[in-house]
Amino acid sequence: MKSVFIAYDQAHHEAIIEILDSLSCRGFTAFGNVQGRGSKKGEPHYGTHAWPALASSMITFVADDRLEPLLDALHKLDLSKPLLGLRAFAWDVEKTI
Repeated sequence: MKSVFIAYDQAHHEAIIEILDSLSCRGFTAFGNVQGRGSKKGEPHYGTHAWPALASSMITFVADDRLEPLLDALHKLDLSKPLLGLRAFAWDVEKTI
């Protein structure tokens, strides 16, 4: 099993849920308004007057065979709107209850 943390511009939220649904990745926890700044480019998401955009994030846990299709679909979404920003990070899950 893999854990995938996704940080993204709020505008991507519905599209990410559609990707999860299309890949039968049912469970996730979404974190509403989060602040951040990308490591490469793009505008900060601080929710201030100077930088009014906000970001969101979510974590999901997927079967090993669903990781690559999920990351591929998220990457395509990111490439389709590069100024919005989207990053995904995956790691192994050792135990769960």
